[in-house]
Amino acid sequence: MKYYIVTYGCQMNVHESEKLAAICEKMGYECAENKEEADLIIFNTCAIREGAEDRVFGNVGALKRMKKEKPNLIIAVCGCMTQKQTTAELMLRRFPFVDIVIGTFNLPNFAAYVEAVKAGRRQLELYEEGDIDETIPYKRTSGENAWVNIMQGCNNFCTYCIVPYVRGREKSRKEENILKEIREIVAEKKYKQITLLGQNVNSYGKDLNPQVSFAKLLKDICAIEGDFKLWFMTSHPKDLTDEVIDVIAKEDKILKDIHLPAQSGNNRILKAMNRVYTREKYLSIIEKIREKIPNCRITSDFIVGFPTETEEEFEDTMSLVEQVKYDSIFAFMYSPREGTVASKMADQIPLETKKKRVNALLALEKKIQKQEGKR
Repeated sequence: MKYYIVTYGCQMNVHESEKLAAICEKMGYECAENKEEADLIIFNTCAIREGAEDRVFGNVGALKRMKKEKPNLIIAVCGCMTQKQTTAELMLRRFPFVDIVIGTFNLPNFAAYVEAVKAGRRQLELYEEGDIDETIPYKRTSGENAWVNIMQGCNNFCTYCIVPYVRGREKSRKEENILKEIREIVAEKKYKQITLLGQNVNSYGKDLNPQVSFAKLLKDICAIEGDFKLWFMTSHPKDLTDEVIDVIAKEDKILKDIHLPAQSGNNRILKAMNRVYTREKYLSIIEKIREKIPNCRITSDFIVGFPTETEEEFEDTMSLVEQVKYDSIFAFMYSPREGTVASKMADQIPLETKKKRVNALLALEKKIQKQEGKR
């Protein structure tokens, strides 16, 4: 028996696909080179933008003929997209040949769902929010980089973002479990880099009793003997403390590379996004990073065409990018997500305007990189 996993979205999804791969191999499946030779096909989905969902629907729909030719083929759809009840139910209505539809909290039970399908029962598990499962191993598939999830969920509720609804509230792993996993990774001597993952890594440990700061976790990881580099993503500006910046500056094992999403350069839009910082506050953090870590590589994310954004407010984003001179940026057109506050806002920006703005922002980035010799 062979399995094949299609992964969409962020690094967290990539890491969770490594967990799915380990579950499949424990069941006796081998990794297939393509969908055609697989007996079990898994789509691990993303719900951040509409385009990601459209690709999933298109690729799942394309399997209808394959399922007819191979009736015993098991097709599973999981992840953030199918944590939403409306999307999961739509998936089942449109594609009745799909066998398993589960959300983000049901992955630890995936083997049981596969066995249930083989026994003739259809599975639909959506809504249970659970704790982080520490028992499932990973089949690491990212070369010399090892992903380590330190927390899941988000408490920020940015008005454009579906993540808190599909990933739940913030839950941190116990520090001793994280350190144990990293010691095991280092002992294998196969991985040159360890990347810590979380929807907002800077919030790590606030929910633990006693609390453990992200800065302390970084210091304790760096105290582990071994030859490795440490990185993390993603940071929220409101939680990037001076202590964390100091640890990055001091510890040789930590890569001097910070991804710090700004999303907008205009204060009114930042408030409408519920980002809980101002342009001025964001720039003060950048100044601290540049002062304490002069050689630090700084990257960022931006959303253009947020509801009600005027041309002048978009120009504030352009001027922020011009002022910071990032090493790299990711720019996205705002995509309404059902269930979020921003999706209900008046004055949604036309698609053509969003396209124009995102192209202008990316052109500016290209110009700055050429001028500054950025890598």
